[in-house]
Amino acid sequence: MTVLDAVQKRLPDVPFVYYGDNAHAPYGVRTADDIYDLTVAGVQRLFDAGCDLVILACNTASAAALRRMQEGWVPRDKRVLGVFVPLIEALTERHWGDNSPPREVAVKHVALFATPATVRSRAFQRELAFRAIGVDVEAQACGGVVDAIEEGDMILAEALVRSHVDALKRKMPDPDAAVLGCTHYPLMESVFQDALGPDVKVFSQANLVAESLADYLGRRPEMVGPGTESAFLTTGDPRKVSDRATQFLRRQITFVAA
Repeated sequence: MTVLDAVQKRLPDVPFVYYGDNAHAPYGVRTADDIYDLTVAGVQRLFDAGCDLVILACNTASAAALRRMQEGWVPRDKRVLGVFVPLIEALTERHWGDNSPPREVAVKHVALFATPATVRSRAFQRELAFRAIGVDVEAQACGGVVDAIEEGDMILAEALVRSHVDALKRKMPDPDAAVLGCTHYPLMESVFQDALGPDVKVFSQANLVAESLADYLGRRPEMVGPGTESAFLTTGDPRKVSDRATQFLRRQITFVAA
């Protein structure tokens, strides 16, 4: 929802179909095959709803499923994009589509906060290595944070974030930058910043993804597709999910069963 909020503000005239796999969340503690199967099912549901372009607004799905999907599953006339690359482009000060060889960048020590599955995949390090050299990445698997946010227990979420930051700083005392590698974490960005200190630049994804999507659709306007109506789909309890989304986005959101 953090990504949806940002892209709707950036592209107010574009209709979006949002699919929340609330019945199976969080993905970050699942196996790679589980994540792949669930992600394929969700993307297929969006294709069935008429979407030509799908954004995986989940780092775990982007890390564990996207490449496999692109290599062997996505139809030729469709596109599926992840949320890692816009963030890494910002971190390495590259423009979208810059495929020049990896080079030295200003940031040398990066703290990555992500789900256990994203950390295990090493997808962030792999994508970063395509674009930059000489960057040391220390990853911290932030168990429990997504569950606490999903349950609305922000006091527990804050305590967990501070604990995970402390654990990372024992391994990397002085990071230059921190990457919030989960689309739930922008809700806790101020806590991450406070725990890390004012000298650490925190990269959060929602606005970066929105800008990247706007750029992509500017070059590929046909990928907007013919649809005119926005929709909200969930595999969970539509009433419960609608209430939580309405509270978060501060406007009435009505989900229907996916």
